[in-house]
Amino acid sequence: MNHLPKTFLLLVCLMMSAVAGQAATTGQGQYVGVRNGQFYVEGKPYRYVGTNLWYAAILASDGEGGNRQRLGQELDCLQQLGIDNLRILVGADGRLGVPSHVRPVLQTAPGVYNDTLLAGLDRLLVELERRGMKAVLYLNNAWEWSGGYGTYLEWAGMGNAPVPGIDGYNAYQDYVSHFVQNDKAKHMSIEHVKHIVSRVNSITGKPYTESPAIMSWQLCNEPRPFGKANKEQFAQWLQSTARLIKSIDHNHLVSTGSEGKYGCETDMGLFKRLNAMPEIDYVTIHIWPYNWGWIDKSSIISRVDTACVRTRDYIAEHHAIACDLGKPLVLEEFGYPRDGFGFAPASPTQGRDKYYDYVLSLIERTGMAAGCNFWGWGGNARPVHESWQPGDPYTGDPAQEPQGLNSVFDVDAGTLAVIARWAKAMQAPAPALNTQHCTR
Repeated sequence: MNHLPKTFLLLVCLMMSAVAGQAATTGQGQYVGVRNGQFYVEGKPYRYVGTNLWYAAILASDGEGGNRQRLGQELDCLQQLGIDNLRILVGADGRLGVPSHVRPVLQTAPGVYNDTLLAGLDRLLVELERRGMKAVLYLNNAWEWSGGYGTYLEWAGMGNAPVPGIDGYNAYQDYVSHFVQNDKAKHMSIEHVKHIVSRVNSITGKPYTESPAIMSWQLCNEPRPFGKANKEQFAQWLQSTARLIKSIDHNHLVSTGSEGKYGCETDMGLFKRLNAMPEIDYVTIHIWPYNWGWIDKSSIISRVDTACVRTRDYIAEHHAIACDLGKPLVLEEFGYPRDGFGFAPASPTQGRDKYYDYVLSLIERTGMAAGCNFWGWGGNARPVHESWQPGDPYTGDPAQEPQGLNSVFDVDAGTLAVIARWAKAMQAPAPALNTQHCTR
């Protein structure tokens, strides 16, 4: 029987909690932490080449879309390439039957969940823990393909969200510009965050907050204010959501999921403000040369050098802010189309391979980013239709995009060789924090 005074036991518990929180912050323990502008885990600097595998939790489930055998094959293949960091969608929201929308759906109505998909998320974390892999889990989406902003507005009584492929992106962006103004929609999104972050894994019996597989909770995929008048409400929503996560989970990092300048109405002051928040542990950016008009279908090879220069400048501009804030920078989305705008696996990727090689070498040589995740892993999937249809295998391309456009398949030998070479280089002992690109 323990005869120690209750006050003494309480003090010990508080001290142990403080030590655990400090280890999580600095990366001394099993969780990824941030110290002196770098990631650390187990006391060692952590740098990585990773990928986007948004559909991983669906593959891990036993229901529609589930394929646990394929999940194991994909994770094994990625590890052989030297990839141990995956950016993953927690789950889709909304009604079925919406064109260009992920299915199956995790949250079918406010607070109503597909338990089979939740069990898939549980199993995914178990598989990642077993392999020593890390995941960035994003909890919302500004774009239509998994629900997110648009679904919460529908549930808040704003009517059906426009479908960009049918109604146009201007109509969609006008609609979702109401998200950060709508208290009911924001409340439902925060309740979803609370439900997921506080979940206990049904397989291990341990809370998600204790999973070493989670590197970071991410507030949203490409959150945008969608209007200059929305900037203040946008910032407040992001910070309140980040504070909620930190109040539940003291072990894991929190990130915004922002594209950078193009996700902040080109306002770098807003970008800096968001990432200066104490609840945000590191800085994220995305780069899309084709989507942003740096190249077009006819110049995938001929303008790759231009895409590389603009990529370097975009990274450097955001790295300067990350340096000022003393936080790591991660390029967590970048993609490049196949030559001739083709989609078939193993079709030529001369432009992509040159672009990937430049981006990965730039990150490894300069240290301007602590990690990166290319978009996206198609693995052993083989697209059946150009536009995804229920029953088709999941590729790296969401349903609103041509299947195979930005996907890296396991037969894309040139791209795989580039990835493997630089993934190995990034796993070498990290140099001291590089500040030569910082402007103060």
